[in-house]
Amino acid sequence: MEFWRKPLDADDIHITRGNVYVLDDRCKGCGYCIEFCPQKVLKASKGFNKKGYHYPEILKPKDCLNCHYCEIICPDFAIYSIAQVVAEKGSKNEVNK
Repeated sequence: MEFWRKPLDADDIHITRGNVYVLDDRCKGCGYCIEFCPQKVLKASKGFNKKGYHYPEILKPKDCLNCHYCEIICPDFAIYSIAQVVAEKGSKNEVNK
C-alpha cells in the first residue's frame, strides 16, 4: 500500500511473520480457516484426508502474519501457526524476504 507520507512510527513497528501447520487428519473441511484468514494464505486442497474431507493447504506461506485467526476459529484444533524468528536488520543471520 502506498502512502503519501511515511508514518512517524514506521521504523518502530515490527510486522511478525509465521509458519502455518495443518494437521490433515484432524480437519473436517469446514473451511473457516480459509474464509477468515486476512492474508488469504490458505486454500482448499484437492486431496482428501482419512475422514474424506478436503483439508486446507498453504497457498502463500510467506504472507502469514502469525495472527492466529485460523488457530482460534478451528473447531477441531487442526491448524496452528508459529512465529518465525527473524534476526535484527544488518546482522549476518537476517532472514531474506
